[in-house]
Amino acid sequence: MTHIKDNLAAINLQISHACQLANRSIDEVCLLAVSKTKSAELIQQAYESGQRAFGESYIQEAIEKIQQLAHLNDISWHFIGPIQSNKTRLIAENFSWVHSVDREKIIHRLNEQRSNQDTPLNVCLQVNISDETAKSGINVNELVKYATLIEQCDHLTLRGLMAIPKKNDSQESFSKMAELFTELKLRFPSVDTLSMGMSGDLSQAIANQSTMVRIGTAIFGEREIVKE
Repeated sequence: MTHIKDNLAAINLQISHACQLANRSIDEVCLLAVSKTKSAELIQQAYESGQRAFGESYIQEAIEKIQQLAHLNDISWHFIGPIQSNKTRLIAENFSWVHSVDREKIIHRLNEQRSNQDTPLNVCLQVNISDETAKSGINVNELVKYATLIEQCDHLTLRGLMAIPKKNDSQESFSKMAELFTELKLRFPSVDTLSMGMSGDLSQAIANQSTMVRIGTAIFGEREIVKE
């Protein structure tokens, strides 16, 4: 447990330093611990060290861990991976957040399948900000269309945007995401989240208005390969 506690402390110190450099309060940035491929035991260790928000990408693996840790009732589970149509019900019924929405069909399915829950599902639209053909995400010019669709859903709450700028990307992608986030907040009052930034670009993301950074290996160690 000691290494996870120490790793979390180190990451939170990095976040604090990045916030200072960006003239922002540390309260504006949430650490999302990316726990995909990691055991329920390791997640509980992180929880006992104060971490509450966890990100998962593989549905079947995630559901097992969510069930094993159901006694930790203040954990916030975030789905951050590509969404298959046949897995939307499991996302809608088991997660508090989904970061990777990028298709109209997925929006409608999540809304319908969330209807039996007490609270709406928090949704971020994934933007393919670097225009990578192999990467999921909507185009910038589709953003208002999809945001409007989500806002019209009774069982979804539009919270903001998610992006994965390519490694060693220029400042342009980060600043463009900051602009899109600012514009979206002006149009949609529920928007308060920009999910952007990982270990290698944490400071750059926070300097460009990120409110949630996704960190995995630096907390839990190297990931195992999972096929689903």
